[in-house]
Amino acid sequence: MTDAVAGWAARGEHRELAGHRVFTMVAPAAGPETAEPLLVLHGFPTSSYDYAAVLDGLRGNRRVLLFDMLGYGLSDKPDVAYTMALQADIAQAFVAALGVDDVALLSHDMGNTVGGELLARHLDGDWDVRVTRRVVTNGSIYIEMAQLTAGQEMLLALPDAVLEPALAPDEAALADALAATFSPHTAVADAELRAHAAMICHGDGNRVLARLIRYIEERRRSQGRFTGAIESHPAPLGVVWGLDDPIAVAPMAQRLQEARPDAAVVHLDRVGHYPMVESPARFLGAVLPMLDEAI
Repeated sequence: MTDAVAGWAARGEHRELAGHRVFTMVAPAAGPETAEPLLVLHGFPTSSYDYAAVLDGLRGNRRVLLFDMLGYGLSDKPDVAYTMALQADIAQAFVAALGVDDVALLSHDMGNTVGGELLARHLDGDWDVRVTRRVVTNGSIYIEMAQLTAGQEMLLALPDAVLEPALAPDEAALADALAATFSPHTAVADAELRAHAAMICHGDGNRVLARLIRYIEERRRSQGRFTGAIESHPAPLGVVWGLDDPIAVAPMAQRLQEARPDAAVVHLDRVGHYPMVESPARFLGAVLPMLDEAI
């Protein structure tokens, strides 16, 4: 475990949620807590550590609730089907354990899909927590528009099973794969890339990647539910999109804006798939006004 990962782990704790051991973090407000808590949903194949560089900026006037989804980061890696329903169950259990009634949502990549399931449950009357506002960032919300990487295609072609150690990508390969999703204008230190890769590999997480990536198949089957809820939920919507994303390409943000003309949209030029990692200051400059705007 790298020093950065160990430091991140020390800020959180493990909880039993929906029958699984899950890494969680409740970051307190830096000042007076005047806004509702923010639930943060990370993407594939990384973890809540994606938000390490922006966490202090996000928690100025609110608690920030983070967790590593099952199979990711510091959470357990059981040999199970990693469905969006399961990840949403864990998110609900986390919020319930804290006794929270109102939340804002900030989601990225696969986290947009988990967020879509939570929003769909709210619309169906199956989640009684009030979602006050939400911000979505780069992710394949319109899966037919996604430009999947060669690595993603390879994982999807494998059986939905735990990989043998010899087939699992190592930290160096994963760091290279992450760097390839950044803008060519992004300069992220090698140590930072290694920390993200170490999070993926923690607890043999690299061996469950062929199971975790099945969320793409689930998106294809149930896009109407997930993206439909993102488009239709009445809570104010913000969209922050890195325009150099090679996977969740810029036209996705444009399509979402057409579906929700009332959404606040910020395009980040010279930023790729991980805006919070590649350009933390610009990310915060876009997200914070969306979270703090009066409702």
